Amino acid sequence: MKLPARTSRAFAVAVLVGMILTQAVSAQQGSALRGMVLDGENGAPVHDTYLFLHPQGAPGKGTDASAGADGAFYFGDLQAGGYVLNVNRAGYKVQILAVDIPADDERNMIVYLQPRAYETDPVIVTGSHMHSRIDPTEELSSVLSGHKLDRELGLTLAATLKNETGMAMRAMGPAPARPVIRGLGGDRVVMSEDGTNTTDLSATSPDHAVTIEPFSVERIEVLRGPMVLTQSPTTLGGIVNVVRHEVPRDGHENILGTVGMYGESANAGILGSFTTEVPLRPLMFRAEATGRRSGDIRTPEGRLNNSYAHSVDYSAGVSHIYDAGFGGASFRDYTLSYGVPGGFVGAHPNGVDIELERRQANLRGMHVFDAQLLHDVSFQFSRAYYRHREFEAQGLIGSEFRIVNYAGDVRATHHSIGPVTEGILGISLDQRDFSVGGFVFTMPSISTNIAPFLFERARFGSTSVEAAVRYTWNRVTPQMEKPDARIGAIRERQFSAVSYSATILYEFSDIVHIGANVSRSNRMPTIEELFSEGPHLAAYSYEVGNPDLGVERGTGMELFLYHQWDGFSFNLNFFRNDLASFIVPRNTGTVNYATFLPVYATEGVAARLTGFEAQTTLQVLTALRLHASMSYTKGSFTETGAPLPQIPPLKGTIGSELTVDTWRLGLETAFAAAQDRVDQFEEPTAGYVIVNASVQKSIPSGRQIHNISLVVENLLDQPYRNHLSRVKAILPEAGVNARLTYKLYFDI
Repeated sequence: MKLPARTSRAFAVAVLVGMILTQAVSAQQGSALRGMVLDGENGAPVHDTYLFLHPQGAPGKGTDASAGADGAFYFGDLQAGGYVLNVNRAGYKVQILAVDIPADDERNMIVYLQPRAYETDPVIVTGSHMHSRIDPTEELSSVLSGHKLDRELGLTLAATLKNETGMAMRAMGPAPARPVIRGLGGDRVVMSEDGTNTTDLSATSPDHAVTIEPFSVERIEVLRGPMVLTQSPTTLGGIVNVVRHEVPRDGHENILGTVGMYGESANAGILGSFTTEVPLRPLMFRAEATGRRSGDIRTPEGRLNNSYAHSVDYSAGVSHIYDAGFGGASFRDYTLSYGVPGGFVGAHPNGVDIELERRQANLRGMHVFDAQLLHDVSFQFSRAYYRHREFEAQGLIGSEFRIVNYAGDVRATHHSIGPVTEGILGISLDQRDFSVGGFVFTMPSISTNIAPFLFERARFGSTSVEAAVRYTWNRVTPQMEKPDARIGAIRERQFSAVSYSATILYEFSDIVHIGANVSRSNRMPTIEELFSEGPHLAAYSYEVGNPDLGVERGTGMELFLYHQWDGFSFNLNFFRNDLASFIVPRNTGTVNYATFLPVYATEGVAARLTGFEAQTTLQVLTALRLHASMSYTKGSFTETGAPLPQIPPLKGTIGSELTVDTWRLGLETAFAAAQDRVDQFEEPTAGYVIVNASVQKSIPSGRQIHNISLVVENLLDQPYRNHLSRVKAILPEAGVNARLTYKLYFDI
């Protein structure tokens, strides 16, 4: 039975007086704020109201609370002074109140919320390895394997690659980190496993994690140039591919495998991993399991709260291997729970917790014909299910995303035809069913993509050429059309484009090479870029899509010089990328006061990225090798010359490695310049220099090998900030961090 408004208010005041008297009797010391949230029309308590209290002028240093069933709330342990109280409840108008907190006393107040009518949209929860003379120029900077991979292994794939030339790491805490190549991120950088694009949402938002566990991979490749067009129409970024051979493709007689462990001091992290391949002719079985737990990161200025990560990853695969090829299947299950730190405007002070899972089944096969023209035909097909949930305070789901993705390709490779030494002809198909839940209002949609492609390699005397072309047709179909949507007319969109890329390399001699690349890049706008319309709490942004976006088109040019003498090598690259419609979400400087989130609007603008990469190695003594690298990208809006957002600064490494018998000792300095070329509402970042040290030991034991790596990062515990980190305003990167990796390779 609902009480009359006057009676309800009287009851509320009586309860508040009782609370005041109780507090007076308890005689607690210190400053506090206590109160109740009431309906402004009928005086009834408003439960589950979210309240955020922060000092005036310091919105990132606040604390939050939630009103209970009786509408009561409490903030304790406060310093005296002026505060701002944000009060937010669905169905009510937002209240932003100035509050003065007395010294060593308690402030009591009643907050009346005025109901508001609002409408919401319906939400439904629902190949073979090829090699050419161009490869060595890529090997210098684009491959991690063996000892180097063990030394660089980090919590994520991005952390593993962050010191590679031309690479940077976008982050919003340690777990949701993603690689950036030459200033380009998002889905301009494709993540793949064994050549199959990975299904997750890491490309769409900085709070979304990559669903790849790096510890158990055999090799990490960063592909650029024409080969990219066999997987993606976007040539100006690249592909980060991890090689596992999840479906075995090579036969052997012994049981092979690895057992590994990993520990990290900065986050009290620990990992265990196991992989094995077991022959049972003509079948080959492969199994893998990895579990990881890590706590909050320790920095030189304090602990980064809610930066934990817990994951479990396992897979099983089987293939039938015969003289002319193989065919098989695999299944992988990856689950990850992690924290996104808080402390931003509009964010929960204690952050947001995220749980995600990816379950993927794969079919792969190849048959070698070795005919007059045709060498082999291969295929791959996958079905992936991805679910992602973001939890607010008290375990409430704020956002939910779900994807069912079907992808596959068929490709044929051919023998030499005149000067053409080898090539690939193929077609790929992809369908993504995207749906949302919680307080996400992106229109559920289906994206369908069909793309034939051609890749060729040729040799003309001292000149080597690689070239590729890819035609892409893409259709995005929303669950329902909304011609009067606030962001613009939501309707079915179709896109098509031709991408191409060519690289030419001239050999002055066996040790001196010069080359160039020219490419035409296209990127289809994503469902989120087209149809986003609402808050994304874990990203701490209110995201506004643009249904009128066109294809992101760009032209890239690159010159490179590659020299390799005995004991000395260097590689120097200069690049320029011009994009006619660079799709980017930009902070508008406004706040959506229903959610207290900054508004990020997606737009397509003309942009230019120029820069260089340089690296060199020098074998000083038989056992001592020196190395250095440097990379720089300058990004600007073409019309105004103003800086693009989220561009990494000049960065590099200088180091040495001493090899004595089975020992490897390394010392490296990683540095970055200050980044003060920033977009509006983007904070600049100071430069830094940190020192890393490493010790590696290999111990052969019969048919087993024990590899042990100890790496100490940030040896001097220097505070430094990654410019591409959303949490840099709160705390710097990790302090001194010891990483111990052990791998046993066995052959039974």
